[in-house]
Amino acid sequence: MSINARLRDSAFLPGGNALVNGFAFESRRGGARRALLGNGHELEVFDLDGLFAGERAPGAVFPLPWPGWEWGVPSVSPDGSFAVFSGQRAVRAVGAGGELLWEYRHACWGPELGHPHSGDEQEVCRGSEHGSCRVSDDGRLVWAHVVTGDGEDDWQELWVVLDARDGRELARVPLDSAAEGSHHLSHPDGIHMGLSIGMGQDGVLLHWARWDGERLTEWDLNENLDRILIDVHPGHAGYLTVEHYGSDLELHALDGDVLASAEPEDGAAGAPASWDYGCGFVDAGTVIASVPDDDEFPDLAGHWLLDARTLRKRGRVSYPAGSATARHLLPLGDGTWLTWDDGTQTLNRWSESAG
Repeated sequence: MSINARLRDSAFLPGGNALVNGFAFESRRGGARRALLGNGHELEVFDLDGLFAGERAPGAVFPLPWPGWEWGVPSVSPDGSFAVFSGQRAVRAVGAGGELLWEYRHACWGPELGHPHSGDEQEVCRGSEHGSCRVSDDGRLVWAHVVTGDGEDDWQELWVVLDARDGRELARVPLDSAAEGSHHLSHPDGIHMGLSIGMGQDGVLLHWARWDGERLTEWDLNENLDRILIDVHPGHAGYLTVEHYGSDLELHALDGDVLASAEPEDGAAGAPASWDYGCGFVDAGTVIASVPDDDEFPDLAGHWLLDARTLRKRGRVSYPAGSATARHLLPLGDGTWLTWDDGTQTLNRWSESAG
């Protein structure tokens, strides 16, 4: 079955590909939706609704603490007054005027254990391994994935909870990981924080946690080391994941129990298709997922809508003739989703056609 898509909005946004193919999108409980885009030595923060309303200038601009460091996933406070950056050897909070608010030092993410450092704060060591950070939806906490120790006997990755006012460590969880990268996802209940850690061919780790002001409670959901944390929605108590190599999507309860699962259809002559990482909640009742373009199954490539409770396929999305719709997409949870047109540097917002 074909389901028609309707173009709702378009906005010119150079570099906006990182919004639908990366971790540049940050949503907040209560409605704030932002694009966090690097531009030279700065992080530009755009209000997504303002962008589609015609506002082309970023709402805030933060200087990058380490201009030569291209990795790590930053986060901006709910009120936009400060940004937190995940560096190679520290987590830093920077004010709206560019001032350093605080710094949380940690060991180096560089892959060579015990390697020396020059003492230059701008030094960038070899390697792209990195952590991530996330300001809580109430603006009081910073969650960060960091590393401690510099030798084989004491090197370890940690998940830490920091006081957003001064960077003071409140709690930590030791992690059994060797990350290439990670990202955080805050649950819309305002209580739980998710962490997804990619370890390349060694798999993926998935954790949820909560901090009640005195005690950190953490759930290790890594029986198979193969679930990537993808999305959450206020209409669901749990979360959505995709298998490491795209073999299936799963809807989970918050404790990890699988509520529904969906595999992509096989292509012509039984060639196995796979889901791409671009998927998530269009709204409480609908999930959108993508099958990447591949010579083996061009008949299945594209975007598919699924029932959000059962993950049964409703049909493939049909876009208007002439529309440039790359494989990557970003669902917004409000009934719409974003795609990126690389040729025109345009961000497009779509919905399911009423007719």
